[in-house]
Order: sequence, then C-alpha cells, then structure tokens
Amino acid sequence: MNTKSSSGPVFIVGAPRSGTTLLQYMLRSHPSLSLPTGESHFIIPYYRDAAHYESLASPQALGALLADMRRRNAEFIETDLHGIEFNEDTLGRIFFEQGHTNVRDVLTALFEQNAAGEGKQRWGDKTPYYVLHLPKLLQWWPDAQIIHVVRDGRDVALSLFARQHDFGVYNTYFAAKYWEHYVEVGHETGRQLPVSQYLEIRYEDLVRTPHETLERICAYLGITFSENVVDFRKSSMAGKTPLLQQPIQAGNAEKWRTGMKPAQIRIFEGAVGPTLERFRYPLTTPADRHPLPLRAAWRWHNSLATRWYRWKRHA
Repeated sequence: MNTKSSSGPVFIVGAPRSGTTLLQYMLRSHPSLSLPTGESHFIIPYYRDAAHYESLASPQALGALLADMRRRNAEFIETDLHGIEFNEDTLGRIFFEQGHTNVRDVLTALFEQNAAGEGKQRWGDKTPYYVLHLPKLLQWWPDAQIIHVVRDGRDVALSLFARQHDFGVYNTYFAAKYWEHYVEVGHETGRQLPVSQYLEIRYEDLVRTPHETLERICAYLGITFSENVVDFRKSSMAGKTPLLQQPIQAGNAEKWRTGMKPAQIRIFEGAVGPTLERFRYPLTTPADRHPLPLRAAWRWHNSLATRWYRWKRHA
C-alpha cells in the first residue's frame, strides 16, 4: 500500500471488546498522532442535538457547551485529554477568538488543541460504537479515515460475558447477534467508501503479526511507520489499562476454543455462521440455524435478564 499524506481525523471503531483499545494505545504512541486514552461517546449525541446549539456566538455560550461536555463524560474530559487543561471559560474564550461557532467546529478545536499540547499534528478518537454511525462522522469530517477492528465473535462473546451487566449480554445467542450487528453494519458501510477512507483489520493479525499489520495501518494513514507503535508500552500511558503493560499476547486469539463450552460454540456458530466465515473465521460445527421459537426464547431471556438487573440496581 502506498503512503499518501492525509490530515483528517482518525476514528478507531468496532464491536466492543474487539481490541480497539489495544490499537488506540499503539497509534497514540506514534509521534504524529494524538488519541485520548478513553472514549468520547458524545460525538454522535452532539451530532443529533446540533440544532440545539446554533447560538454559540459568545465565549459564555461556548463555555456552556464545554461544561455540558464535562457533564456528559467527565472521565474523558478530566483524565483522557493529556494535552490541555480543560477549563471551560478559558477554552470558551480561545475558541471564540478562533471563530468557532458550531458544535462540529468546537469538537474539532478541542481535539486539535489537545493534539497541539501533545506536540502532535493529527488527532483521532476511539469509541467502538461509532462503527454504527460512520456516515454521521463522515458528514462532519469528510476527510476522516476509519479503522474498523474485527475480532472473532466467539472471543468477543467471552469478553462480553465477563462484563455482562455493562453490555446487557446474558446468553450466547444474544452475544452472537450483538457481535454480528456491529461487524456487519461497519463492513457494509465500509464497502461503500473509498479504500483511502476505510480500513478493516482483524484483531488476530494485530497480535500475531503486529509489525506487518501496523505498517499497513501507517501506510493507510499516510504516516511513516514508527517502532513506537509496536513498543507502545514504553511510550504511552498504559497504566489505565493494566493488560496493556504486558507484551502483545498472540495467545489472546482463539481463547474461545478452551473458554467456551461445546454447547456454547454450537449456539454461537448456529446463530452467525455465515458472518464468521465472511470474516475468515473457521467453523467447528455444521452451524445449523436454530429454530425460530428457540431464537425468540433466547431474545426474551436476555431482555428479562436486562430488566431484572436494572431493577435490582435501582431497588
């Protein structure tokens, strides 16, 4: 792949628990790329609510918007932006003087200011669920580049089960359809984009052949390959995610082979067998489709478990 210069933002997306955080820390170790160490989550809500922020024609209005960003995601604002001191009033005045009067420009200015404070030329963001909203991102940033990380759904399911309350995933069938929705939406959108704007990589390639995979990513982004992206533990703030302090673990691939019960594998492959094969993940069962009543029962079970947990949490 030929290296072609680009200056647009970089968005790392994918199904949750697919390795997007690993790639985030790798790429933020590059001398020219700034990626906050968390997930913004508020870009799509602001896209939807942009009409409510049409009057940003004063430092006070801009400061109020920035304060709302803190309210929506305080952890991201207070701990994940390492190039700026987030002060609503100060930044509101700066952005007003720079002529930023709409939500999109304020978000851009925030990320650019953070990148400049880190001595970087280009900014990016890693928020997995944005894979479901790529057209919105590209409408606001037509020069953006997307990196979609895909991981074997059976390994994703194991990771989802470890945090089932966070993601509302309580059985194997629902985990399979959850994963399939993310990867299929991202893949279908990517098929409609030019190769210069959408890159799909597999987590398994990232951990098994990191040099080749990262060279490919750097070429796609139009940046010179740096060894820092492989030795990211030495050059990034990995303390927030302890697993990232360890060497790259090729063994993190195909954990489902020992971590899943045979019945779970049959259920998962029967639910999304064609999608696994489309992304080059081999099947170990005939992947027979499950009867409609059984599929409905699993969906009902997941819905009931989700409601039960929410009730207990608020009881």
